[in-house]
Amino acid sequence: MTVMKSILLFGVATLLEIGGAWLVWQGIREHRGWLWVGAGAVALGLYGIVATLQPDANFGRILAAYGGVFIAGSLLWAVFLDGFRPDRWDIAGAIVALAGVGLIMYGPRGA
Repeated sequence: MTVMKSILLFGVATLLEIGGAWLVWQGIREHRGWLWVGAGAVALGLYGIVATLQPDANFGRILAAYGGVFIAGSLLWAVFLDGFRPDRWDIAGAIVALAGVGLIMYGPRGA
C-alpha cells in the first residue's frame, strides 16, 4: 500500500506542478491575466505540500525521483493540452526516466 500511496502522490504532484507552471505561462505568455498567474502560484505551492506527504523521509530522494515523473508527465501534458506528438526518442527518454524513478524510490535497500 505504501508504494501505491507514493505513486498516487507523484500523480497529484505532477498535476499541481505542471498545471501550476502552465497556468503561469498562460497568464503571462498568452496574456490571460494575473488571475491565471495567481492560480498557478497556488497550485505550485500545493505541489510543495504534496511532496512532503511522500512516505520516504529523504527530500533529495523524493525530488530526484520526481524529476523522472515530471519528464513523463510533461510529455503527457503536452500531448493532451498542446497537441504535441512525441517521437520515439521522447517516449524512450520518458521510459528511461520512469525506470530511474522505480530504482530510486522502490529499489530494495539494506538496513
